[in-house]
Formats: sequence, C-alpha cells, structure tokens
Amino acid sequence: MKRFYIILLLMTAGFVLAGCASSAASAEEYFSIGMAYFDMGQNSTGAAAREKNFQEAEKWLNRAKAVDKTMSASEYNLGRIAFETGRYEDAVKHFESVLKRDPENVLALRAAAYTRIRMGDIEKASVLYDRLLALVPESADDGYNHALVLFAMKRYAEAEQVLKSHEFALLDNKDVLLLYARAQKEQGKVEAIDTYASWLANNTDAKVRYEYAQLLEGQELYARALDEYRGALTGLTASNVDPSKPEVRFAIARLLLIADSEKPDGVTELQGAVTDGFENLDEIEKLLLDERISAANRESIRTVVTEKKRAAEADKNTETPDNGETGESAGTAE
Repeated sequence: MKRFYIILLLMTAGFVLAGCASSAASAEEYFSIGMAYFDMGQNSTGAAAREKNFQEAEKWLNRAKAVDKTMSASEYNLGRIAFETGRYEDAVKHFESVLKRDPENVLALRAAAYTRIRMGDIEKASVLYDRLLALVPESADDGYNHALVLFAMKRYAEAEQVLKSHEFALLDNKDVLLLYARAQKEQGKVEAIDTYASWLANNTDAKVRYEYAQLLEGQELYARALDEYRGALTGLTASNVDPSKPEVRFAIARLLLIADSEKPDGVTELQGAVTDGFENLDEIEKLLLDERISAANRESIRTVVTEKKRAAEADKNTETPDNGETGESAGTAE
C-alpha cells in the first residue's frame, strides 16, 4: 500500500512539473519527489534498486535545496542519504550545515552525533551529545549513545551519571543496564556486583558472566567468582575468542591457586588451560610473583613455564631450519 502511494505521488508530481513549463517548480514539490524516492530506496530489497532510488532522491533534494537554500529539511535528508550509502564525511557536512542555520535542530544534532560515532570521532560526538541532551534531557536513547561515547573515552564516572539520570531505562533496557554495570566496574565500585547480578537474573551471556566473575574475584569473593567462571565456561564453544575457553580455564586456575593455595587443583587447571591452548606466558609468569600462592605450587608453575618455553623454542626451530642443513640438502640434490 505504501509503495502504491509513493508511485502515485511521483506520477502526480510529474504531471505538476510538466504543467509548469512557464514557471519554476517550488522547493516543496522537488522535496516531495525526493522524499518519495528516498522512501523507495529504504524499502528496496535489491542493492541496485536501492542505489538507483537514493541517487534519484539526492538529485531532487539538491534541486529543492537550490531553489530554497533555507530549506533545512532538504539538507538534512541529503545527509540521511549520504549516511545510508556509507558516505559519512558527506553526511556530517550536511547535518552540520543544518546546525549552522539552526543550532537547536534536534534531528540534525542526533544524526551528526551518531555519524561522528560511525566515523570514530568520539570526542566530537561527545560534544554534540552534550548539546543534544541539554535540549532533550529525557531522551533515554540519546543518553545511552552519549554514555557509550563517554565509556569509549574512558570517562566512566560521567557515563555512569548520564545513565543514572534515566532510571526507567535502567529497569527496562538490558543494554542500558549492562553499560551501567560496566561503567561501575571500570571505576572499581562494589555496587557493580549488584548491577551485574540484576542483568544476569534476566539475561544469559558467557562474556558478561565472565566479567562478573572477574569483578567478584577482584573483591575477593572467591567462592562466588569460581561458580561464575565455571558458569561462563559451560556457555562457551571452541570458536569463542572473547573470552576463549582456555582464557576462562586460566582464570579458574589463577583463582584456585590464590584462594586454595595449598591444594594442587589450581596447577591441574593451569596445565589443562595450557593444553587447551592458553598462550599468554606473561600472565602465567606473573603467578610466580604472587606470594599468596604456596611455594610448592609456584614450583609447579615454574615447571609449566619451562615446558612452555621449550615447546615454543622447538616450534621456532622447526619453522626455521638450520642454514647449514639447508645448504647440505641443496648440495645433495645437486
């Protein structure tokens, strides 16, 4: 039905323009045609049709802009087309052109900020979100995006405060709640434990459970941390990389070595992690400096390190054969 309406609009506009040979068409007419093509582009299923419709939309919106340079809607929608087609530099120029004429245009501020995120320009995105939230402080979606930008800039306390101002979103939106938990965790706040627990009460994700376990371990809540690490491990497959199964097994080993330092369980888990593919030798060697681990277990860890280094050296020698042997083989072949 919507497609029929768009086609009818294009036909009607075409008749109007054909009958206006003696007078210039208005910016509104050009704008209507451009937006009809824009809607068709968004609804197109094929890439070629999508591109063609967006090109037509851009052509008509540029005509509308030329007829009436104060028509911000044309400029804004030219920015939307540029964004949809991946031309982010062009998109942000259009949005910021609108903002020069209308600094409080909420749609243009939101679009410019989001485009800056896509461009990786998080500092300018943050400035734009500051302006946006001053105008619409009640917008939870804009608050969340602003908090994401602040988090990426490692301004964790500010990210937490922005999210805290949207309490209803914290209750209803799992993404907002998780970002809130992560912002608290990065600040070392003990409150993050309850926030993570609230998220995990209604959601399942091995990576988030792993983060929660790390937080519990950092607060020396070892028994709970061990349960969460094991829960995360069962939720992972061999293809997972962030975290990987060997990485979680190493975390379990580290915890056991510290929390129950006299038993050999931690060493056994460490050997299993290495066998499964844990490669971070620096992290293993750090355990040798941890005085919370028993002397006997540190000696076992030293053995693991030595074996790991020997294996790495053997692999290196296999990959790079001795030059003399290579020459001899070549001479024999000759």
